[in-house]
Amino acid sequence: MSDCIFCKIVAKEIPAQIMYEDEFVLAFKDLSPQAPTHILIIPKTHVENFLEAAQHQGMNDQIFTGIANLVKEQGWNPNGFRVVSNCGSKAGQSVFHLHFHLLGGRELTWPPG
Repeated sequence: MSDCIFCKIVAKEIPAQIMYEDEFVLAFKDLSPQAPTHILIIPKTHVENFLEAAQHQGMNDQIFTGIANLVKEQGWNPNGFRVVSNCGSKAGQSVFHLHFHLLGGRELTWPPG
């Protein structure tokens, strides 16, 4: 999608601090971190949210495999992070390209918001 900022990051038209990349997924540091570790994980194919991703065979599996690989490669504590995806503007989604926030590096409280 030509006007999508995340599609432009995937196409390397906009720079990002990439933390992980494979055939299906790109992960990069959030520009407005909400925790010491705040990474965005996106599919390289443009879909609006995880409901739309479910229509693409295996996409959600590819994303979660990418998240697991990122955590393992970075050596992060597997018991110390949160993965969040907002679905729709009323839930706080501001970029309508599916993305997951990986948050960590501090004690995370509940409820989150």
